[in-house]
Amino acid sequence: MVDTIQIFCKNTENYVDVRGGETLLEIYERLKNEIPLRPICAHVNNKTEGLTYPVFKPKVVDFIDEKTPSGQRMYVRSLCMVLAKAVRDLFPDDGLRIEHSISKGYFCSLKRQEELVEETVAAIRRRMEEIISSDMPFMRHVKLASDVTEMFRQEGMSDKVQLLETSSELYAAYYCLDGFIDSYYGDLVPSTGYLRVFDLQKYKNGMLLLPPDFAGDCRVPAKMIPQEKLFKAFTDYIRFNGIVGVSNVGELNKIVEKRSNVDMLINVAETLHDKIIGRIADEITERYHEGGARVVLVAGPSSSGKTTTTKRLSIHLLANLIKPQMISLDNYFVDREHTPRDEHGEYDYESLYALDIEQFNKDLNALIRGEKVAMPTYDFATGKRVYKGDTLQLTDNSILLMEGIHGLNPELTKSIPEKQKFKVYVSALTTLSIDDHNWVPTTDNRLLRRIIRDYKYRGISALDTITRWPSVRRGEEKWIFPYQENADAMFNSSLIFELGVMKDFAEPLLKKVPHNVPEYAEAHRLLNFLGCFREIGNRQVPSTSLLREFLGGSSFKY
Repeated sequence: MVDTIQIFCKNTENYVDVRGGETLLEIYERLKNEIPLRPICAHVNNKTEGLTYPVFKPKVVDFIDEKTPSGQRMYVRSLCMVLAKAVRDLFPDDGLRIEHSISKGYFCSLKRQEELVEETVAAIRRRMEEIISSDMPFMRHVKLASDVTEMFRQEGMSDKVQLLETSSELYAAYYCLDGFIDSYYGDLVPSTGYLRVFDLQKYKNGMLLLPPDFAGDCRVPAKMIPQEKLFKAFTDYIRFNGIVGVSNVGELNKIVEKRSNVDMLINVAETLHDKIIGRIADEITERYHEGGARVVLVAGPSSSGKTTTTKRLSIHLLANLIKPQMISLDNYFVDREHTPRDEHGEYDYESLYALDIEQFNKDLNALIRGEKVAMPTYDFATGKRVYKGDTLQLTDNSILLMEGIHGLNPELTKSIPEKQKFKVYVSALTTLSIDDHNWVPTTDNRLLRRIIRDYKYRGISALDTITRWPSVRRGEEKWIFPYQENADAMFNSSLIFELGVMKDFAEPLLKKVPHNVPEYAEAHRLLNFLGCFREIGNRQVPSTSLLREFLGGSSFKY
């Protein structure tokens, strides 16, 4: 006799009797007339689970669709396995690499084909469509990690072998799709029929996998947008990864096992940062001597390392005999009662129009003309902009250097001639992969940085940071990312070793997120993600490192 248990379904706000062992999909089929969405997965006790998850104990279940972050990740993971199978079916002696997100999609390449032609991409797309039309099941299995390692070894998946060999887990999960095996860091949808919306286009020397337009109409694929400069920033670092022999987490973990090699890796990565910042400073200096680049604007998303980048850039400019004068955009906030409000009625300090753009441009033009300008200060206690007698005047060989999220938005400096501006975009464009089919999202890297910094310097818990993150991301999508290609220079602030260092800092904070809150799903996911990495001690990280902005111990003042 099968036991009957009760779950609480958040979608219906009711308790539901279920048979022990029923899957989430079977439960949904009985409730679908009461649930106004077609789920792709569910949060079970605030953990993301696939629809094939069996329920044996009382649970709180919240069915979610692909419009949610968890649903989007599951859709994309599942689509990646379809792509991987299509490549294996057509090119059994080749291998797929899914490298990073770009242009609203995911850049992919084949290991043995330096340049993909349109006919090859079209053939892979057709095979993906056939697999999806066949509605093949994704079969999840769990076996001893040693057995799974041997299975991947026989399939020639050395990247997955390395990762499993450097893992301390006893068991490992993998998926089987019509005889093809693969592993992903999160569950997949029940079958390929869930994945009818996608596109695959030739892109650069590879191809671009486009999921549904999650931000708009999920019934159509996302539309590719050109991001030439961003792509080059990724490509430059991937080339660096190849030179140092660390392109995935398994290779990084192998280096960590050989402690003597870690110092070299850190020093080389830090030197690369310094060289790139130095080249940007040289370009600014050259333009300055040609009569331009009087205003340098440093912009980028949250936790990209804008502040340290700006400080290191100022040092290189000084070495080039150019004196940077700093301006804080925060001092140009409008009085609080004039601040725009967001969709929740809260003050929107992320909005461009939270700044007094007219006064800002008036002051910038006066400074460029060599005039002495009274500089404002924003009093956050009173919500007023005040003048305390501070002045600024540019002297010979001096430029204005400022950091802020709106630096690349033309509206911010609309009255300043383009020749007089030099724009730098900073972001942590992570190029390290977990393995060939699992990449490290740049947003996860930045979120972990922010969790650590918020706790260390602001006393904000990981729970509160995770709660605020969706709002931060919405602001970035609206005010930062549309303008990133306006940059004159791009600086990739990611460090190939940083996730191994941040692991020891982030894990204790994530473990404090309570199980009974929705944010636990994200904390649990990040903990599983960090579990892939071997720890790297932070004592080897120099005091000038950008990573010190988040960890502490920096020689810069913030």
